[in-house]
Amino acid sequence: MCDAENQLHSAAACAHFSRVPSTNLTFSSRSAHREWLAAQSALPAGFRVGTSRFDFVPREAPKPAKMTLTLISLDRPTPDFAAVFTRNAFPGAPVIVGRRRLEEAALAAIIVNNKVSNVCAPGGVEASERISAAVAKALGFTPGQILPSSTGVIGWGLPVEAMVEAVPKVVATLGSASVLPAAEGIVTTDLYPKVRRATVGAGSIVGIAKGAGMIEPNLATMLVYILTDLAVPRAQLREILARVTDASFNAISVDSDTSTSDTVAIVSSGRVPCPDFAEFERALQTVCRDLAEDVVRNGEGVRHVIRVSVRQAASAELARALGKAIVNAPLFKCAVAGNDPNVGRLVQAIGKHVGAHAPNTDLQRLRVHLGGIEIFSGGVFRLNPEKETALIAHLRGAELYASAPPKDGVFTAPIDFPPHERCVEIDLDLGAGTASAIVFGGDLTHEYVSENADYRS
Repeated sequence: MCDAENQLHSAAACAHFSRVPSTNLTFSSRSAHREWLAAQSALPAGFRVGTSRFDFVPREAPKPAKMTLTLISLDRPTPDFAAVFTRNAFPGAPVIVGRRRLEEAALAAIIVNNKVSNVCAPGGVEASERISAAVAKALGFTPGQILPSSTGVIGWGLPVEAMVEAVPKVVATLGSASVLPAAEGIVTTDLYPKVRRATVGAGSIVGIAKGAGMIEPNLATMLVYILTDLAVPRAQLREILARVTDASFNAISVDSDTSTSDTVAIVSSGRVPCPDFAEFERALQTVCRDLAEDVVRNGEGVRHVIRVSVRQAASAELARALGKAIVNAPLFKCAVAGNDPNVGRLVQAIGKHVGAHAPNTDLQRLRVHLGGIEIFSGGVFRLNPEKETALIAHLRGAELYASAPPKDGVFTAPIDFPPHERCVEIDLDLGAGTASAIVFGGDLTHEYVSENADYRS
């Protein structure tokens, strides 16, 4: 395995989330976004995907529910695969099984279910293994070559009999044209599917992600599957994934909670020679950082994406931690949700973190910009009425959609596509070193509270 999970916090972790937006995709409608997704979704050589949906009744909450099984299958098993998982001390059964799979000689398929996360449920590991065995039998592989994943309600058990019965149906839907059915199949409370791609020579990298709430890596309520036909050896693939994950998925937060089911997996079919491993890593980082930002933009109730750039910090660890402290500060997140440039809440979040974790930092050197406008330097605020007006305009310009009144007491998002990729831009210059980091987060809205208050009901 090359201990990829531990590498996430090693010296390699000094890499930072270096996305510099060169484009700002905009979509006028759901159909325009879907057309763009379809254009990103061609499967690399050697892969097929399929989905099947069925009704079931959870034994823990006896009322009708629907589950989707999503299957990603290779034409033949490959030794070249890697994965990293949550560090939550209560990992889901599929994570426990997935860690075992990293010791297997080859991987042949990934089976994913939504609705039920299979976390701390009685017989959870046995349930994941039984479903893996059913998939293996249907495809002609061995159970150890199947990676299971689950997402959904924590504490419920899988409807194993119904899932086993659905396996032949999902196998019958396998197709090699597009990954989009899989991107759609793995979602839960996501507003829309997420697909990103990159090309390297004659090969390609295609990634899909599920993620909406309980988002703060080590990793997030996040399932990410990356498929490539570029031949990258197993050991090298695992080293690359550790570095890239740390610089992308581990640099986001929606609500500071770490899920029990996080999984990022990459599989190579080995069909196309890789011309340059460094170029492959750069392309993979592009795919992962864009998916990571997609996860934040699609966060439960998120109406603003917040991008925090920290520069001239004493260490990369301080730069990232300070960015996380800002995007996780509840009062500041609420202010952003209301398009209120309450910069006092921003500066207190900075001071709180530095006071607790880096008290020797000289904040007299700190300069803070919001939306490109200087708001703080030399230990004092730099504000005036013109700046206040401009700051409000910046926040409104980054809003994905306006808050709508609740219907029957429930807040719902009025859109199911991302209209733009603009962010609330925060820049911190500490003037104390050479390290930097970029962290993405979301605001805290009525919709977020409603979604998580009513999630199971």
